[in-house]
Amino acid sequence: MRPFSALPARQGLYDPASEHDSCGVAFVVDTSGAASRRIVDAGLSALGNLQHRGAAGSEPTSGDGAGILTQIPDRLLRETVDFELPPAGEYAIGIAFLPREESGRRTVVDLVADLAAQEGLRVLGWRGLPVDPIGADVGPTARGCMPYFSQLVVAPSLGRLDLLDLERRAFVLRKRIERAAAQVGRETYFASLSARTITYKGMLTTNQLRLFFPDLCDQRYESALALVHSRFSTNTFPSWPLAHPYRYIAHNGEINTIKGNRNRMHAREAQLASDLIPGDLDRIFPICTPEASDSATFDEVVELLHMGGRSLPHSVLMMIPEAWENHDEMAARRRAFYQFHATVMEPWDGPACVAFTDGTVIGAVLDRNGLRPGRWWHTADGLVVLASEVGVLDIPPGQVVAKGRLQPGRMFLVDTERGRIVTDDELKAELAAEHPYDEWVHAGLLRLPSLPAREHVVASHESVLRRQLLFGYTEEELRILLAPMASSGAEPIGSMGTDTPIAVLSARSRLLYDYFGQLFAQVTNPPLDAIREELVTCLSRSLGPEQNLLEPTAAASRKIVVPFPVIDNDELAKILHVNDDGNLPGFAAVRIFGHFDVHGDAVDGEFGAGERALRTALDDVCDQVSRAIEQGARIIVLSDRDCDERSAPIPSLLLASAVHHHLIRAKSRMQVGLIVESGDCREVHHVALLLGYGAAAVNPYLAFETVEDMVADGTIVGVEPGVAVANYLKALGKGVLKVMSKMGISTVSSYTMAQIFEAIGLSQALVDQYFTGTTSTLGGVGLDVLSEEVRMRHRKAYPDNPTDRAHRRLTIGGEYQWRREGEVHLFNPETVFLLQHATRSRQFEVFARYTDAVDDLSAKAGTLRGLFTLRTGVRPAVPLEEVEGVSEIVRRFSTGAMSYGSISAEAHETLAIAMNRLGGKSNTGEGGEDADRFTPDANGD
Repeated sequence: MRPFSALPARQGLYDPASEHDSCGVAFVVDTSGAASRRIVDAGLSALGNLQHRGAAGSEPTSGDGAGILTQIPDRLLRETVDFELPPAGEYAIGIAFLPREESGRRTVVDLVADLAAQEGLRVLGWRGLPVDPIGADVGPTARGCMPYFSQLVVAPSLGRLDLLDLERRAFVLRKRIERAAAQVGRETYFASLSARTITYKGMLTTNQLRLFFPDLCDQRYESALALVHSRFSTNTFPSWPLAHPYRYIAHNGEINTIKGNRNRMHAREAQLASDLIPGDLDRIFPICTPEASDSATFDEVVELLHMGGRSLPHSVLMMIPEAWENHDEMAARRRAFYQFHATVMEPWDGPACVAFTDGTVIGAVLDRNGLRPGRWWHTADGLVVLASEVGVLDIPPGQVVAKGRLQPGRMFLVDTERGRIVTDDELKAELAAEHPYDEWVHAGLLRLPSLPAREHVVASHESVLRRQLLFGYTEEELRILLAPMASSGAEPIGSMGTDTPIAVLSARSRLLYDYFGQLFAQVTNPPLDAIREELVTCLSRSLGPEQNLLEPTAAASRKIVVPFPVIDNDELAKILHVNDDGNLPGFAAVRIFGHFDVHGDAVDGEFGAGERALRTALDDVCDQVSRAIEQGARIIVLSDRDCDERSAPIPSLLLASAVHHHLIRAKSRMQVGLIVESGDCREVHHVALLLGYGAAAVNPYLAFETVEDMVADGTIVGVEPGVAVANYLKALGKGVLKVMSKMGISTVSSYTMAQIFEAIGLSQALVDQYFTGTTSTLGGVGLDVLSEEVRMRHRKAYPDNPTDRAHRRLTIGGEYQWRREGEVHLFNPETVFLLQHATRSRQFEVFARYTDAVDDLSAKAGTLRGLFTLRTGVRPAVPLEEVEGVSEIVRRFSTGAMSYGSISAEAHETLAIAMNRLGGKSNTGEGGEDADRFTPDANGD
């Protein structure tokens, strides 16, 4: 039997972590707070009407998940448990998913009793929860991994606890049980364990839920609110624990920044402390359960923030703030509220609709872009319904007194204690008044432009040229990339595709950046339009250490505000000298150099010496950073400056990510802000990678010096050096925003550390150590090859022959445009000529020469497809008479939904005609196409 929370294993190039889809969410609440059966029935009806939002596999009776969260049905429990219950609010209850084997359950039951006693709680009893998988017609897949269900009831060992204190102890107990059970190999999961709410859920369809759990059909089951969810597995496969709702939230959408959010939470654990949660918090770590879904992780962090003393709406707004940065008309105190929390936690960004409840308040919020739907109705009898779409309940129009939709960044909230809907403005005014946030941010934040200016240093042409060679610059990059960016302030337009070898298969020395590909929005992760939706995007961020997440204090806002993720050389100098007079010790900045010995102690030609030297240097840098933090450094500048004939630069991306992940493992990451001073960074992709792997800001110092040098020698005309640098900086920032937008991410603080990349051609060992958590499907090279590629560039900058030194010049390049001495291109003058000649002359022999030439280049130059060969002789050939005829095979051909934006109308129509002639299928991919396409031509096409 498969464990109830297990995911399928990776197979070849397939990774189950790449699964994405959508869900449905709804809630029903009586504003008066009166518990009744009608609310439960209404919630279950709404869930049933969200069936189309859920999913099932090839087996329609095994659903992706469905569930309901309500207040605790005290009346039902009192009449069904075989032990005495204290008054409502004085006990906590939850449904446990336990091992199927009786011996495993006994182990967990004993474990629970022991841990409960340690937390000042006693087990009142267990109730075997009635379930009916047969009556609910639960399919074999879901039943094959179904756990044993039992309800645990606990109460304080001595006396009476305040409701929230009891809630906190139950929270700690639940965390400890799940972790302790996992350590002894007894998988256990609690759908909830609370004194306020209870969750019934499972790997079920929407209509199976009430049949599977007979409690839900019992008329004694009453509640004043119900939160329901129909799951279409978002970023994990279906399993019993990953159905929604969770303990506080139900979520429709994706958190695109989840890797970075999890990394940060893991790093924050060392600083977490709270007087409200008793005892050492180490016993509940990790806060974020490994291998959980993005929704489950979001719920765990919301729960921590709430248990740490913030209200539930406050906690949700910390994680999904509205777009305040460019909102000029926002009230000052509300702006200060958001500005303070931006120094405490990054937005959890992505297309999201999150509904939440603690049993008293219930509400929902959209991400700042509003890319998930939500509608609400308020009836004359005090019923409020919110759902992913209209029609989840049949409500007579005459009963509706108010209705509306969820709006980006605005919270919809019903408070059953107040007995009404709380407006967004009222709620946020109350939250903004809890602390003097405006005073804290005014006193704590330093703005980079306000820091004292430093002397501007201009490098000589000889110095710039030597370092350009060291970092692999080419004439092509200066001409095609840097010059247009410095002249216009915009990234040059180019194709996303390339016909050159991927880095791992290239015969040339390639930068480490080339071994990574940016991931883009898929299926339900719509990209945003950063130009037309400028209000919701932000490239500004705060730089510096973080404080205890659970204790809001003025010290949390002692940071430097950086208006752009890319900073120029003068701005970096400001930061490095920010504490020269000793008046700002909280901003102490330290520069640490990342070099390694390219000669080392190796015997000439020994392969592997470079790997040892590079690994040793990385370890040394990590140790230096840790020591600097211990000595009070709060900003670390990782630099590859000042190399010489013996020392070569550690690739900036490797340097930044190695330190970033080292500090995460050491739990000191949030004590410093990281800046990367990089000589090899010059493209938008390079900046994006450095940000994604931990840099709060990037200083591509050599690119700036190169731009100034190009103005000085007349390569760039019409602009002054300062303007050219500013234009180049602006172009990089706009480019980063464009890349973020393709993933649906709005703020650079969310993009930082998010690791939304795939490694292509790096070994798994290297990725696990220095780029932890990054997808690496292919495997590939390690530090040995990377160090050798650095050494190849170092030789060009520091040649042994004095004559070569006197005639140093940049290579042509040839990555973007074909050059005879440049990188290999599949489409070069020869292949392009053959293709044109074949199409014009209609000679198949010429076309065959063209395909042979491309295939030969593909194999020699090293495209992935060029490395494949057909396996022959593995099995006997199929007799030809048993093979389907060509005319039948081609009927299964189809052309995909290609848009006119990807190919021309002529090509589009030609493909459709070809499929029609063959009897295959074509897809316009557009809709609204020219009606002429529906009318046969004279020749029958």
